[in-house]
Amino acid sequence: MIKPDIPHDEAARLATLQSLNILDTPAEERFDRLTRLAKRMFNVPMAMVSLVDENRQWFKSSQGFAVSETPRDISFCGHAILGEGIFMVPDALNDPRFCDNPLAVKEPHIRFYAGCPLKALDGSKLGTLCIMDKVARTLSQEDLICFKDLAEMAERELAAVQLATLDDLTKISNRRGFIALAQKSLDICFRESLPVSLVFFDLNKFKAINDTYGHAEGDKALMVFAEKMKLSFRDADVFARLGGDEFVVLLSNTSAASARETIDRFAQSLAEYNHQAQSGYDILFSDGIVSPDISQDHAIESLLAQADAVMYKNKHG
Repeated sequence: MIKPDIPHDEAARLATLQSLNILDTPAEERFDRLTRLAKRMFNVPMAMVSLVDENRQWFKSSQGFAVSETPRDISFCGHAILGEGIFMVPDALNDPRFCDNPLAVKEPHIRFYAGCPLKALDGSKLGTLCIMDKVARTLSQEDLICFKDLAEMAERELAAVQLATLDDLTKISNRRGFIALAQKSLDICFRESLPVSLVFFDLNKFKAINDTYGHAEGDKALMVFAEKMKLSFRDADVFARLGGDEFVVLLSNTSAASARETIDRFAQSLAEYNHQAQSGYDILFSDGIVSPDISQDHAIESLLAQADAVMYKNKHG
């Protein structure tokens, strides 16, 4: 058996997958409809929408398969997300990658597999629409076209999930996406006794930018701020636009003092942009930092309120 390789964009891929807040959620008819259709169309006993997590593949929808997840290192879908098109295994027992795979030699005795990668809006391959059979077989060219069409429908459903957690303008997480992802990061920090800091941002004189230069220029300022956040913070950090001119970042494994240094560097990157852009205005911000006691669990909403209060005091102090 050959274990699937790790994609080159694994960190970003996993961050996108986690941001959807879809793992370990109940079945949904919009996905079940597609797997039922795939099962009937291709006359197979098994069809699934799989999502490839860090150490497992989890099934958002499953027809004919008794378990909800399997280890990633024995997954067929782990191989499928490495390519661009449909990944097909006509006969697993005659394929060196799968001939002694537990899923092939034991239940469910997979002989045939076809999986089409499902991409997120940023191009990350989150999982597959896949079909499996207990006998060796292949798909015709017409079958492949139909299978790709079904996979594109599954992609659109995933995109709908992702859009619900993304800010339309800046394309970073919105409040809903931040709450879901940041709470998970927060829980991990508490469990591992790691310091954590939350920073609340509010742009200064943003109304004046809109009033003087127009809303299109105001939108540009928001997008620049978001882009600088992407470049300044780590993959492990969770950041978002909460709404209007308010932004936030959760810095894991970061003390209050380290958070202050990080935000000062972020401010310097904005200062360099302001100097180069010569827009007639500067993009400036006020911030509030809170670093909770890691011996106690906290709700992310509560920390947001605390950081907002600190920011307000700093802004008007």
